Amino acid sequence: MVELRYYQEGDDVALHHIYYRAVHEGTKQHYNENERRAWAPRDTPNPDWEPRLSDQITLVAIDDAGTRLGFMTLGYDGHLDFAYVLPDVMGKGVATMLHDGIVYVARALNMHKLDTEASHLARRFFLRQGWLEVRENRTDRYGVTLTNFWMHLKLTD
Repeated sequence: MVELRYYQEGDDVALHHIYYRAVHEGTKQHYNENERRAWAPRDTPNPDWEPRLSDQITLVAIDDAGTRLGFMTLGYDGHLDFAYVLPDVMGKGVATMLHDGIVYVARALNMHKLDTEASHLARRFFLRQGWLEVRENRTDRYGVTLTNFWMHLKLTD
C-alpha cells in the first residue's frame, strides 16, 4: 500500500537519493550520460536542497515499510518544481498518486493554473494527466545544453 504525506524533517537525503536515481537510471533512454551528469551532478544533496524542499509544498509517497518511493513539490506560485519516483516504481501508479495529491492541494489553495518544466520522460506523463505543452526549452547546466518542455495545467475554466 502506498500513502502520501507531507515532507518531514529528515526526508531530504532520501528524496535526493530518489532524484539522483530517477535522473541517472530512469531517464537513460532520453538523456545521455553527460546530460544526466549535468542535471544531477552529485549523489549527495547541496546545502540548498533541504530549504528548497521545505519552502514548497512537498508530497512524499511512502510504502508500508516507510520507504520513500517518490515526491513532488509545488511552489505557492503554482510552479511544480520536482516530480520524481524511484526507477523501480515507474509505471506503477506512484507518480499518478503524487500528481493527484498535488492537484488536490493546489485546488484547495485556490490556484487556477500550474506550470512546470518537464523532461522528455515527465512530458509524456504530464500529457497523460491533461497538461498542455507550451514550448520546448533549452537550458544550460554546467556547460551542457538540456532540453525540457514548458507545460501548464489549468485547474479552472
